[in-house]
Amino acid sequence: MLTYSAYKGVKLQMSKRFAVLIIATVVILSVGIFGLMYVYNRELGPVSDSQTRQIFSVATGSSVTDIADNLAKQKLIRSAWAMQIYVHTQVLAGKMQAGTYAFAPSQSTPDIVKTLSQGAVATKLVTILPGRRIDQVRADLINSGFSPASVDSALQPDQYKDLPIMTIKPADANLEGLLWPDSYQKTLDSKPALIIRESLIEMEQHLTPDVKSAFAREGLTPYQGLTLASIIVQEVNRPSDQVQVAQVFLSRLKAGMVLGSDVTAYYGAVAAGLAPSLSYDSPYNTLIHTGLPPTPISTVTANGLQAATHPAPTNWLYFVAGDNGTTYFSTNLKDHQALTAQYCHKLCSQ
Repeated sequence: MLTYSAYKGVKLQMSKRFAVLIIATVVILSVGIFGLMYVYNRELGPVSDSQTRQIFSVATGSSVTDIADNLAKQKLIRSAWAMQIYVHTQVLAGKMQAGTYAFAPSQSTPDIVKTLSQGAVATKLVTILPGRRIDQVRADLINSGFSPASVDSALQPDQYKDLPIMTIKPADANLEGLLWPDSYQKTLDSKPALIIRESLIEMEQHLTPDVKSAFAREGLTPYQGLTLASIIVQEVNRPSDQVQVAQVFLSRLKAGMVLGSDVTAYYGAVAAGLAPSLSYDSPYNTLIHTGLPPTPISTVTANGLQAATHPAPTNWLYFVAGDNGTTYFSTNLKDHQALTAQYCHKLCSQ
């Protein structure tokens, strides 16, 4: 039987052992927590020092888990679990916004989360180029990330009947020549129809009353004016040449002559699914048929529109683009043929 002093000693030893156990537990927990915090903070750091930005899309309805997993798959964050913990501890789960973003591996997870929670989306520019046929515009939109079906749907004219620009278009014509070339913003949720609508609205803004009046003075409707402008754009690039080419075509129209434009003949063949040809007989072949073709042949430009409404005060009837990049004008067929023989060998043989 233990004496009191012996019992007291045993109790003291047990207390010391318990205290040591408690201290050891606290130390272990502290080291564990410190270690976890160290790992956690490290996992919130940048993946690398690369500043090359990658496009990252967040679909509508995506959860924090979805976003974190996708960021980790694209190697834009170190750890999906660390991001999830960070988002929830910062009470940001409900603030993550859908959209298209641009992130670099050099950004930390908190930086990326801040961008996502603020909805600071990176917009991609989709460009409708000048001098492009409608089939080329279609291909450009598809190459910008839109599906072929959505682009084909967007290019159907009936859905834009509410726009003033559509009143100038013949009922059976497509959108050829009616789209204003410019760069338009595209986000994850953008539809091609929205870009087409914006382009049509912008075209109407360029067809000012002054422009329409200028066309009327030349005996042209706004649609015919756009047709002329599209031909000018296809024929020559320099603004100084474009105003003179406009004068040539307008003079020929008034004289009842054929326009004699190779580019319209090419367009007619291509529109029929054939290789570009000067001999293919279509309504667009102004080497054969008088007057303007039935529709524009491409998108226009501000310079082309300016040329069509403000032709040069010259009296040319012919022009030829030389192999050296210079356009040569003449008033009669003999001089035109001489200039062609002298300056146009490669281009005129195509």
